[in-house]
Amino acid sequence: MPKKSSAKQAAGTVSWRQAAPAPVVLLTGPEDYLAGRAMENIRLQQRSQAPDTEVIRIDAAAYTAGELTLIASPSLFGEAKLIEAGNLAHMSEEFLNDTLAYLSDPAPDTVLVLHHSGGNRGKKLLDAVKAGKAPVIDCQPFKKDSDKADFVSQEFKAAKRRIDGEAVRALVSAVGSSLAELAAACQQLMNDSSGAITEELVEKYYGGRVEATAFKVADAALAGRAGAALSMLRHALATGVDPVPLVAALAMKVRAVAKVADLRGSSGALAKELGMAPWQVDQARRDAQRFTSESLIKAVQVLAEADAQVKGAGRDPVYAVERAVTVIALAASGR
Repeated sequence: MPKKSSAKQAAGTVSWRQAAPAPVVLLTGPEDYLAGRAMENIRLQQRSQAPDTEVIRIDAAAYTAGELTLIASPSLFGEAKLIEAGNLAHMSEEFLNDTLAYLSDPAPDTVLVLHHSGGNRGKKLLDAVKAGKAPVIDCQPFKKDSDKADFVSQEFKAAKRRIDGEAVRALVSAVGSSLAELAAACQQLMNDSSGAITEELVEKYYGGRVEATAFKVADAALAGRAGAALSMLRHALATGVDPVPLVAALAMKVRAVAKVADLRGSSGALAKELGMAPWQVDQARRDAQRFTSESLIKAVQVLAEADAQVKGAGRDPVYAVERAVTVIALAASGR
């Protein structure tokens, strides 16, 4: 007989990296890549416990009454079963009713994995799964660069490979728009190199995709990285970026710093009060720590001058932007 499926997985919400076989597992969220990785983890562990596991897939939207009972019934040869049910956001009423009934008496030697990508459809079922203390795997998209950076670091840690912090940031900047692409880039770097992954190696592979945009210039300037900011600025100008949006990006960042500089309170409360997102408040607060009241006033003044010059008041808009970037970066670095 196959080894009986274990419910050692802790109840409650857990990371997709911790996904493991249990009588019932719920994947929630629209990030298909994370759901796929979680499912792969469950599949591999289940087959290591019971190599003859039968994998069966169900489309919850096309489900008809009685299917789950039939599929989960013990087979003639007693193989373990892994039932992967997807499309729960559009589940049929029959799937809802049958799965609710199944939760009260899960089949032995069977793992049922449910993937709900979001929405209110089937809330009764999701609540019942959670009430039953089944493991819930969070598959929400990563919205913050810090989350993507942590993902990259964990990918290399899991593979027992080292990656420099600057290399992590460069990789996220280069291919961070898609989690699947980011994971593929991590794998490529690991496959094609030995030793630590450096920023130079990331630039070699993906440097052509790291565009020196207005906001990257502004971020470097407010971080006090004058050399990097000027280098990116000149690259941006050389590749056709207009000085006007460069100054606009700088002005937006400096205005945010000025807004939060002397305020106290939670990020959420200030975000509502100032019309900003909580992450923008957090970033502006970090940037504000680098400025004194005097240096912040100086940054605002030099930006006002640059804004006027790039919009026609001066003969050399490029110089005006370079001066603004230099003054802001030096102020942020305490010089």
